[in-house]
Amino acid sequence: MAKRLIDPKAKARYQTVSFKTGVPWFFIAVAHEREASQNWNTQLGQGDPLGSVSVHVPKGRGPFKTWEDGAYDALVNCAPFAARNHDWSIGGTLTMLEQYNGLGYAARGRPSPYIWSGTDQYVSGKYVRDGVYDASVVDQQLGCAGLLAAMMQLDPTITFSGAKIIPATQPPAPPRRPPSVTPSIRDPAKGSLGAFFVDLFKSLFGKK
Repeated sequence: MAKRLIDPKAKARYQTVSFKTGVPWFFIAVAHEREASQNWNTQLGQGDPLGSVSVHVPKGRGPFKTWEDGAYDALVNCAPFAARNHDWSIGGTLTMLEQYNGLGYAARGRPSPYIWSGTDQYVSGKYVRDGVYDASVVDQQLGCAGLLAAMMQLDPTITFSGAKIIPATQPPAPPRRPPSVTPSIRDPAKGSLGAFFVDLFKSLFGKK
């Protein structure tokens, strides 16, 4: 599973969205896995079909032409507005992932399987659909914490520095050259024979 998420082709698509939103590519990758088992024909926001208007939270999104369009919308235009986050430390990343899924587990004082499934921090309990919680159900998907740990073993570029990833911007324009001046008798080119005679003329006749 982690190998799929860090596959160069998949990583490149995640990085495309990362550059536009400032959200780390690995956050996008694990959210994609949790929401849609990395199905590229679904919306990142909730896993609904890419070409349809979403019926799950966030509702009413789409349709989108590309997975990247849907991912951008989910991260920029939908709560919890991950693109506005400035804390990408491990704690900040996991907190944002839990907010991305919803704070229903936190409200119940239960560890979120979205984060902790597959680790010793989680035993049971799952929202089987929007707003419906079942304490006996065990989430079968690996949570984001476990996914990130596995990905870090395979891809050493994944780090949690706490620094915000700045979206890509247009490269600065090259400095403009000063307008060229056409040499003339009154304004000869510097170092030219004409300039020599002008300087000589000024020295002889005291012209300034």
